[in-house]
Amino acid sequence: MSATDCGSKLGIPQISIVAHIEVEDQTAVQPRARGAVAISVKATPQGTGLRNLRQSGSSKAIFPRSAARGLEAVLINTAGGMTGGDTFGTDVDADCDTELTLSTQAAERAYRAQPLEVARLSNRLKLRGTARVNWLPQETILFENSAFERTLHVEMDDASTLLMVEPLVFGRAAMGEVLRQCHFKDRVEIIQNDVPLYLDAVRLNGDAAAHLARAGVAGGAGAMANVLYVAPDAPSLLAALRSLLPDSFGASLIRDSVLCVRALAADSYALRLSLIPILRCLNTGYLPRSWML
Repeated sequence: MSATDCGSKLGIPQISIVAHIEVEDQTAVQPRARGAVAISVKATPQGTGLRNLRQSGSSKAIFPRSAARGLEAVLINTAGGMTGGDTFGTDVDADCDTELTLSTQAAERAYRAQPLEVARLSNRLKLRGTARVNWLPQETILFENSAFERTLHVEMDDASTLLMVEPLVFGRAAMGEVLRQCHFKDRVEIIQNDVPLYLDAVRLNGDAAAHLARAGVAGGAGAMANVLYVAPDAPSLLAALRSLLPDSFGASLIRDSVLCVRALAADSYALRLSLIPILRCLNTGYLPRSWML
């Protein structure tokens, strides 16, 4: 006998209870990666030392023993790449008489993004007095339908030295990838003694392969890089640097203390082969071990 039949026979009024649950109609929010690293270095009797380190989220920094002058830091993205909505940033502060070399554990990857979502990377470097910072990240690889924006903002003094490279790869050639749709924005700004010294911006939207195929743009290159050396001794390195350049590279002394190299290559492998001797020339022969893997 059911509970309802039992209630009827005993003369108990029957009550129907209906549970009503309202479900909010909303689009599921996908998880996004956040990461930040802040590094400051100081001069000590033993050389460059770490003053402060702060890291959060998917960003980490390790400090390997190396043959580099000063201190070396390797930046790690534990999320394994970036996609739309991700936000990462690095802040570096170098005191007078210090030298800091920064690289990445692996190539950064900008993956497919959802509509209207953009991955953003913001890097800031501050050099005081005779500080030297070598900003040497490995390649950033753009994937089909990626949306990626990055900035590099540098503040430095007359006596400071900056070596930077920003390699960029448009799809993995070995995998037969062709970028027919992507969004990429890049901005590099260097301020010296509170005065703009170097400003450079790149914006690419839509069919990247078709745009790069144009003779006046990249001539079909699948990878590019911007190398900048800012230091009082920049003019003395121009001749030696030009002797290392392949035909698709060019070097210019755009100011008395600013040496700029523009690089185009068929793919990431060819780009790296040519960049290694250039960076060694500008960094007294040393490159982070991660560049040699």
